[in-house]
Amino acid sequence: MTTTAERSVPKPVFTDAEAGAREFPDSEARRFNYYTPKKRKQSHYEDVTVEVQPDPRHYLSQGWLYGFADGKGGYPLEWTALKAWGSDRPVPVRSPGSGGQGYPWPAHGWHEFRDPNEEWELTLYRYNANVVRQLNQNIDAARQSKAFEQWNPNWVSFVSQHIGAWMHVDHGLGLYLFANANRRAPTNMHNNAISVNSMHRIRAAQDLALYNLTLSEEIEGFDGTAHLATWNEDPAWQGVRDTAEALTEIWDWCEAIFAANIVFEPLVGELFRSRLVQQAAPANGDFVTPTLIGAEEFDFSERDLRYTKAMFELLVNDSEFADHNRALIDKWLSAWVPKCLSAARTMQPLWSQPDAKPMRFEDSLDRAKSRFGGILSDLGLQAPKELSQ
Repeated sequence: MTTTAERSVPKPVFTDAEAGAREFPDSEARRFNYYTPKKRKQSHYEDVTVEVQPDPRHYLSQGWLYGFADGKGGYPLEWTALKAWGSDRPVPVRSPGSGGQGYPWPAHGWHEFRDPNEEWELTLYRYNANVVRQLNQNIDAARQSKAFEQWNPNWVSFVSQHIGAWMHVDHGLGLYLFANANRRAPTNMHNNAISVNSMHRIRAAQDLALYNLTLSEEIEGFDGTAHLATWNEDPAWQGVRDTAEALTEIWDWCEAIFAANIVFEPLVGELFRSRLVQQAAPANGDFVTPTLIGAEEFDFSERDLRYTKAMFELLVNDSEFADHNRALIDKWLSAWVPKCLSAARTMQPLWSQPDAKPMRFEDSLDRAKSRFGGILSDLGLQAPKELSQ
């Protein structure tokens, strides 16, 4: 047997210089303390959302890590004309280890916003998976029970042309308005809520597109391409098309969210979905389409509108810029309410097309106006004079 000589190599020596060896007063703490929770106890939503995005006005001492060709870095606050307490203050001078020293930045409207839906990645996947699973089960059950054979022939044409056309609204707003506004919003709390709103619209468009393919297979003579000509050429849809395209051109991200969720959806979206499709479909033998449209209605009324109201409540009641914000929002209302009312009125011929008709168009529009007025009242805003035109 030969003996192997011990090799001479450095041996690790552990000292208190390693990261984490130093003890602080809160070394044993199991909760984050870099933000103030909305309630007394921190929520899991806040732990995974608040302050995840670095900001040189808070803690990022070396400035933004990325920028644009025009020299702007990160998330400039001037991407919206609305302001929150502290918006006009200069960027504080930071240095390594300075943390958030200086002054609180910023307060109402931006870093204090909390999404009442508490949306983040897990909630997005779980919610949309449940919605799609339920819709697929409803459609499969309808296919097996031959439910599509009960539709009135005139209703088949209505679904192929007009309900199919709504997918263009969902796709356009989801991809070009909400996704764009998500990138421009200044905090992770806003980013999460708006990006989920974007995915709701994109998922709804996908639901209608897949439903269109299913109906093309199940109903003889169903024209799966009719929605294209309707969207591009039907006079009843050109007001909606013009307004939807104008919404996607808004540069100010706050104006885009406000115009879409506070004005367009109650006066046009809910008018079409709730006052027409949801009421006319069952009387025409269709109990399947309302499940798709109802899922989108729930997305908006119970989730997307909820975060939007919470976001603008802070801004219209801001301790420093409430008057500025209210005056600007009044201008937005004066600009977008007439556009949306005009788009709604161009859709009036749709109310006469089903064999079994819903309530009169004027009654439907009055209810939509009342709904819109209630939303403004919740925000402490006055209905514009244009609403009575």
